[in-house]
Amino acid sequence: MSIVKDMNSSADIPVQDRKAKRRWPWLRLMLGGCVVLAAAIIAGFFLYFNLIDDRPAANLDDADAIVVLTGGPLRISEAVKLLMQGKGERLLISGVYSATTRSELVALSPGDDELFQCCVDIGYDARDTIGNADETSSWAGEYGFKSIIVVTDSFHMPRSLAEIRRALPKAQLIPFPVRQDSLHLEAPWSYPGTLKLLAHEYAKFVPAFARCVAVQITRSRSIRDSALDCMNSHPQ
Repeated sequence: MSIVKDMNSSADIPVQDRKAKRRWPWLRLMLGGCVVLAAAIIAGFFLYFNLIDDRPAANLDDADAIVVLTGGPLRISEAVKLLMQGKGERLLISGVYSATTRSELVALSPGDDELFQCCVDIGYDARDTIGNADETSSWAGEYGFKSIIVVTDSFHMPRSLAEIRRALPKAQLIPFPVRQDSLHLEAPWSYPGTLKLLAHEYAKFVPAFARCVAVQITRSRSIRDSALDCMNSHPQ
């Protein structure tokens, strides 16, 4: 009698409860996937944040050339200073607005028109960081440059290096980060504006990093070495 009752006990469970029990494994799987995804996003953000360095090297190595990516208010003037110090033979100002003239750029920098005529190239084609990288690659190929100092804002540097590494896989890239006084990198969690900017930049860094790694892998590099290359943390 008890055996018959046990065998038929499942029939006593309402249909809705049986469906709920079947759904629970899928719900747990989805919840677990969301937790793993969230953990990966947070870990990736901290990796990106640790790549930001707003302190230029005290003894910056000389390079064949210098490229500055337009956008920040101090980028061009800092790049021109490096050119005047002889840190590179030529300077590319990449991503200049089409209506901006050479004389206007001279006025924004500590250099003079003679320096600009001699040693400064102006790139008007780039509209974003991908374009900056492609413009830099074409320019470096034209002159045969193998080592390049990259000038941009500190928070923008990791993505810029990844994109330029994608376009110039074998080049030596020397970062020269420009610090924004309004950016609070010492404690971004306490400043919503800084945290929002970093989160926005991180969202752009992830696909840039993926593109760079994919290109490096095609060079028969391991995934580890490719990742280090794209973080500019591996000797070429």
